[in-house]
Amino acid sequence: MLSKSKIKLITSLSHKKYRDESGLFVAESTKLVLDLMSEMECILLVATNDWLKTNSNIKADEIIEASESEFSKISNQKTPQGVLALFRKPNYSYDFDKISSRLSLALDDVQDPGNLGTIIRIADWFGVRNIFCSLHTADVYGAKTVQATMGALARVRVHYVNLADFLQKCSERELPIYGTFIDGENIYKEKSLSKNGIIVMGNEGNGIAQKTEKYVSKRLFIPNFPQGETTSESLNVGIATALVCAEFRRRNF
Repeated sequence: MLSKSKIKLITSLSHKKYRDESGLFVAESTKLVLDLMSEMECILLVATNDWLKTNSNIKADEIIEASESEFSKISNQKTPQGVLALFRKPNYSYDFDKISSRLSLALDDVQDPGNLGTIIRIADWFGVRNIFCSLHTADVYGAKTVQATMGALARVRVHYVNLADFLQKCSERELPIYGTFIDGENIYKEKSLSKNGIIVMGNEGNGIAQKTEKYVSKRLFIPNFPQGETTSESLNVGIATALVCAEFRRRNF
């Protein structure tokens, strides 16, 4: 039976304040829960009898079977799949020596949770294992972001850093730092896309901030087609990230 205290805990995690205080976050849906369970500590799993019958080898500190009516009180989905879990937020560290040999993403105040989740999923697809977020980027552990990752959060490490300070240290180590700008070089003609470095993606409305921009060593531009014709004013940051990552991987396949 799902107690009132458990319901209160689960619903409280819709607020960042309580996620930060408890160190927990919510994940819902079968694939997402099972993917995260393979990599993260599951504190509590709440599921219906039907779900528990069809899923075995559950690694959770506590498992509660809930009725359909009880589950409806905690679910945020229009069509619940009968499973919800609380996970402990991981405490990731990073090593500049390891970062220096790989390709990583940096997000400068990306605000939309769906965009952030999509970018994490894109990073997972293209083998980008670290994303460095500015302190004002959307919370990766909010429900919308977690859901949008489709389980990629289990494999991509998201770090919140003072982005300008982080990029300064990367620059001091002569690590290539790329950014997308209207006045940048055509990415499809740019010859020096390396296997390692940091790709900075900017805020949905304002792009890359000046305090971040000064550390960018290579300015890139994604051209429209056909060039010279009127098209959409800009690309969604998630789509732009996918195009940039795809081109980097194509060059260094």
